[in-house]
Amino acid sequence: MSVAGAPRGAQAFAMATPYLGRFAPSPSGLLHAGSLVAALASWLDARAHGGRWLVRIEDVDRPRSVAGADQLILRQLTTCGLVPDEPPVWQSQRGPLYQEALDRLTSQGRAYPCACSRKDIEQALAAQSRPRNRHGERVYPGTCRAGLGGRPPRAWRFRTPPGPVHWHDRRLGPQQQDVEQEVGDFVLRRADGMWAYQLAVVVDDADQGITQVVRGEDLADNTARQILLQRALGLPTPGYLHTPLVLGANGEKLSKQNGAAAVDTAQPLRALNSAAEVLGLPPHGGPVALALAAWQLQWRDSYNLPRD
Repeated sequence: MSVAGAPRGAQAFAMATPYLGRFAPSPSGLLHAGSLVAALASWLDARAHGGRWLVRIEDVDRPRSVAGADQLILRQLTTCGLVPDEPPVWQSQRGPLYQEALDRLTSQGRAYPCACSRKDIEQALAAQSRPRNRHGERVYPGTCRAGLGGRPPRAWRFRTPPGPVHWHDRRLGPQQQDVEQEVGDFVLRRADGMWAYQLAVVVDDADQGITQVVRGEDLADNTARQILLQRALGLPTPGYLHTPLVLGANGEKLSKQNGAAAVDTAQPLRALNSAAEVLGLPPHGGPVALALAAWQLQWRDSYNLPRD
C-alpha cells in the first residue's frame, strides 16, 4: 500500500449520511492496550459526529475464539464507559448473509472455487521466481482462474480486477494499493469452511449501515480488498480512519498473537488515559464520564468538526 492521489467521493458520501460507527473485536482474547485505542477512537469519533456506535463480535474464525472472551470484552468496554447504542451482534450467527454475497459474486463471475493448497501456491510461485512480499503473504498466482483441472475445490476466491484502488484515510491521507499485483485473488471462504474476514466485514458493515470505519493502522492494508468487494456487490464505501499502533518493547505491534497482556480495567481511567495518549489526547483526572466528555470535544477540534 502506498500514498497517492485519491478521489474523495466515498468520503463525501459517508460524511453526508447520518454517522454510524462500530468497534469489531475478535474474541481470541481480551482487549489489550492496542485494541482499547481503537475502541476509544471509534467511540469518540461517533460521539464527536453526533452519531451512533455499535459493537460487533468478529468470531467468524471459530477455532481461534476463546470461550467467554466475548462477554469479558463487552464487560471491559462497559467498565470503560464505552457502551454501544444497540445490542452487539456476532458474526458466527450471520453465515447466511455471507453465503448470499458469495452466491451473488459467483453468479457474476467475480468469485470462483480454488483447489490449491498452501504448498501448491508456494510451488507455483517458486517456479515463477516470485519472492514473498513485505507482509509475508504469497500473491496468489491465479492457478484456478480457468478451472480446477479435475481437482476438488477447497476454497473460494475473489477474481481481482487489474489496476490500483484509491481511497482517502482521514489520518493517513491519500492511499492506493494494486490488489492484483500485491495480493492476487484473495480468499472469500477458506478451505476449512470458515468465512474469510474480508467478505464478512464488508457484508456486515453494509448490512448494519456503517458509514465510518475507525480501526487500527495494522488493518489499513485490508481496505483496498474491501473496497473491491463493496464495488462488486454494489455496496456503499464507508469513510476510513486508521489509528496509531501501540508497540511492544520489541518494536512490534501489540497483538493477541504475540502475547499482549489484557487491559487492566480494574482502574479504567488509567487504561483510558493510556489509550488517549496514543491518540494525542491529554490525560484527564476523571471521573471516566468527564474524561470521555473532554476527549470528545478535543477530538472535534482535532478533526475540525462542528460543535452542537
